[in-house]
Amino acid sequence: MSADTRSANAAPATSRSLLTLAGRSHLTTLALAHPIRTILVVYLVSRLVALAAMWVAATWFQNPAGVGHLDPTVGDLLVLWDSEWYETVATQGYPVPLPADPASGKLTYSAWAFYPLFPLLVKGLMLLGIPFTVAAVGLNVVLGGLGAVLIWALFRHGLHADPQPGRERLALVAACLWCFYPATGVMLKAYTEPLAIVLVAASLLYLMRRRYAVVALLAVPLGFTRGVAAAIGVAALVHLIVRIREERAAGVLPLRGQRVTASAMLVVIGLSGIAWPVIVGAVSGIPTAFLDVQAAWGQNPASGPFVLWLQWAWDARGAFGAAVLVALCGTYVGLILGRHGRWIPVEVRAWAVAYPLYLFAVVRPITSMWRFLLLDFPIAALLASVAMRTSTGERIVTHWRRRVAILLVPILAGLVWWTCALLTYMPWGSRPP
Repeated sequence: MSADTRSANAAPATSRSLLTLAGRSHLTTLALAHPIRTILVVYLVSRLVALAAMWVAATWFQNPAGVGHLDPTVGDLLVLWDSEWYETVATQGYPVPLPADPASGKLTYSAWAFYPLFPLLVKGLMLLGIPFTVAAVGLNVVLGGLGAVLIWALFRHGLHADPQPGRERLALVAACLWCFYPATGVMLKAYTEPLAIVLVAASLLYLMRRRYAVVALLAVPLGFTRGVAAAIGVAALVHLIVRIREERAAGVLPLRGQRVTASAMLVVIGLSGIAWPVIVGAVSGIPTAFLDVQAAWGQNPASGPFVLWLQWAWDARGAFGAAVLVALCGTYVGLILGRHGRWIPVEVRAWAVAYPLYLFAVVRPITSMWRFLLLDFPIAALLASVAMRTSTGERIVTHWRRRVAILLVPILAGLVWWTCALLTYMPWGSRPP
């Protein structure tokens, strides 16, 4: 073949490559020009993917004994696990007096272990004649979309973060990756994760905007949604410390005009962390009732922070298991504090460290941790950074789309695995999602 012939054959291939690159660049430009629309489209696609995974789980993995009939469906999976308890709260309220074991007198399983705001919101929709499951799933679909947009808004906020020329692109990809988190199927069920995501992300966003009164107002419903006030409090303290240091360095009076609202914010956050346990204690007449009910569900924080997880790792694999657990935690913290995390605002990084540490300190080893970590959305920002940026974190690589696509493969595989393995229910040996 002559050189002229080879050149003639190579020209169309080069043209096709240029057209492909131009097409990809146009899509990227379009996505960045309309980020909220892009996130909502990706979020809806992720809901369809999660729904498809639930269909696979119901069709091939759900044992009929777990649903009471021979033909399990997606509808059966929607009402399993904690969904039943939230429906009980929405339709029957909380039992008084608190159920106790007749033999030992100790408090036993009851709906009091579940925070009240989400089922109360669903109950409000039910007053319009909407069935519980439809109301709960519909509410969570809307809240999940709002949560994805708020997560994007957090990551694109450059306050107290290293300069990052590709911040808009990183933030958009990170928010989209979060939509496909493996445990995302719970956002199609009557669970509190979507509501908690909205309240946590909004709290951090208004914290960075120095709207302390709004953060205090958000802490109230958060205290009746999930027990995460301690981690939010850490983020608030870190924010205030950084701001005070910056203003002192600039010769400005720290927190000028906002000292009262900043103090009130910290107080309200602290109170929100104990509000529901105090109410449970007041209603039951037993000050430790909430902790006692949690203990009946298997939680035992009295054993000491982190002890149960280290014991679990040691029992499973001895010293090697404990070393792996410590190494994984160290790697995560290193990523958050290192070059792949420094483009994230310091308030979000504080949440990213405080929230998982809080979980490992107070929650026993349980498969529900996969679901709990849905609130640790900075993981998505780390994945986006590792996939899209150079090893030094200085710039975004030109082939970032291919790397993100490759990253999506194990994420989607994890989504299907989690749904099939944990969202299904077997009466004789299931692991809770």
